[in-house]
Amino acid sequence: MEQQREAGSIGMWVFIAQEIMFFGGLFLAYTIFRWKFPVEFAAASNHLTVWMGGLNTVVLICSSLTMALAVYYAQTGKTRAQVGFLILTGLLGTTFLVIKGFEYAEKFRDNLFPGGSFEWHQQGDPNHVQIFFWIYFAMTGLHALHMIVGLGIITWLILKARKGTFTPEYHSPVEISGLYWHFVDIIWIFLFPLLYLLGRHLEH
Repeated sequence: MEQQREAGSIGMWVFIAQEIMFFGGLFLAYTIFRWKFPVEFAAASNHLTVWMGGLNTVVLICSSLTMALAVYYAQTGKTRAQVGFLILTGLLGTTFLVIKGFEYAEKFRDNLFPGGSFEWHQQGDPNHVQIFFWIYFAMTGLHALHMIVGLGIITWLILKARKGTFTPEYHSPVEISGLYWHFVDIIWIFLFPLLYLLGRHLEH
């Protein structure tokens, strides 16, 4: 059982390392274009809804806490508490996606989605501003996809936990899933200041 637990943990860490390299490419692209077009990136950043991004940051930090508690109660064999915190984690993750959906809808309404309908009548070259929004939708969309996968995993964990599958002797699926969830949360911790805050500092 211990060998299986270690193998599962190693597998998840390898997966996380791969995902870090993938997101790293997007972070590098952002850094290069932000250096080339600082005025446009600052102006575009001001069209992101900071309070929504900030609220989502708080939501995800809280979800990391509830996930950590779910892992703890799985380790201690307290099924009811474990299920409760898994459900709470799932609700917080869903809240994040709902807020992000409202934010996306706002960008579509303002014609800020890159493509043929993109409109920009303020400071900077519209083509350079459009690059910012390409990166914004790529990074936040990929993050949201990881969140959806995480919610699927949590749903599976809840179903298994309610059957009493996880015990102090066997709880590695909860621990491994917790690693994945924390990874997704940490990615957002980097995305929020990069996309929402740094550009505002540049413009002012």
